[in-house]
Amino acid sequence: MDFHKELAFAEKLLQHFRIRLRYITPENPEVFPSSQGVGLQDILNYNFDAANVFQMIDEHCNPNTFYRIRNTLLCQYILFRLPSASAATFVYIGPYTLTPIEKKEILNLAETFKVSPANIDQLEQFYSSIPLIQDENTILTLLYTLGECLWGDADNFSIVDEFLFSDSVPDSFIPLPEQTPEEAQINIQLMEQRYEMEGKLMQAVSSGSVHKAELILSQFSSMQLEMRTDNPIRDYKNYAIILNTLFRKAAEKAAVHPVQIHAISSQYARKIELVTSYASYMNLLKEMVRKYCLLVKNHSLKCYSMLVRKVITDINYDLTADLSLKAEAALLNVNPSYLSTLFKKETGYTLTEYVNRKRIDHAIFLLNSTDMQIQTIATYCGIPDVNYFTKMFKKMIGKTPKEYRQMITAAK
Repeated sequence: MDFHKELAFAEKLLQHFRIRLRYITPENPEVFPSSQGVGLQDILNYNFDAANVFQMIDEHCNPNTFYRIRNTLLCQYILFRLPSASAATFVYIGPYTLTPIEKKEILNLAETFKVSPANIDQLEQFYSSIPLIQDENTILTLLYTLGECLWGDADNFSIVDEFLFSDSVPDSFIPLPEQTPEEAQINIQLMEQRYEMEGKLMQAVSSGSVHKAELILSQFSSMQLEMRTDNPIRDYKNYAIILNTLFRKAAEKAAVHPVQIHAISSQYARKIELVTSYASYMNLLKEMVRKYCLLVKNHSLKCYSMLVRKVITDINYDLTADLSLKAEAALLNVNPSYLSTLFKKETGYTLTEYVNRKRIDHAIFLLNSTDMQIQTIATYCGIPDVNYFTKMFKKMIGKTPKEYRQMITAAK
């Protein structure tokens, strides 16, 4: 049976996490082909015979079995035999890791295998290129689905964590030469890849595209962090600070007013310092990218003229101010009739309609998030006359503020 389509789909899915799927055959027995243009064997010069390793795999890799392998070099792999192949064919997925590889682990590895100090940076660059999977259920779900396609019912296959292959590769290295121009170019390519990903992430945020930004973040977060200090938590915080700055600039590019950008940026500057683990770091990044996208989506003024931008900024800044057409025109030193025509043309609303909608939107927020009295809410929305506020609220929402609050209370 031909499983080309199923395997092509799995390969495409894994590419989103930067994980490679490869085939091992007698004609192509190479077990450690390059990843991201450079493999660990390229850096550390493994001494083993690929053909012998293939023979060992052929002898010990049982059918209908996924092998989860974690070798002595901190990398994870998936290995399994394809069914119904005319010749022995194996699928090899990886490398990837399930936890961040910290600098001290790399240094311990370098000491164990006698890597010269001149090549530590090269080794760190390699590990920073290994995809990081935050939740192993992502891989397991793929395996279960693929297993059902290959072997039918889930009872027909198994996932095991032990395989002779794990210990078959010699734990020895030969001394490394000094970094070559080609190896230096590889390091440059890894850095370019990270900067390219950051650029795509900024572009998604500046367009307010939550879905696209979250997808790019999932790919970005699969990249190992380059550990710049001996404290991983400090490294997480530093990278979060960098992303907070990038997102702030992306919102600025989308013409969100600095007042609103400063509010969210300051909020996350405080939250970043509360990061205590890799999990809390990743949760914060997900929250940040979503909130910045929503900020752009709801407050971008990019499609408005400078004059209308200033009016909208005044409205968003203080709903209790005098936001009448006459007051805004005087503040901006323009003709009221001209401002009215321009505002209606660009927003689709008269200035009064726009202000009233913003005030009622804020009232809904306060009714949902506080226990303030309705009179107080009316005042906070710039409508001190509670009767007029109630009348306006019912006209727009279809319920009085009291009825709306009773509805949301009953729903909780």
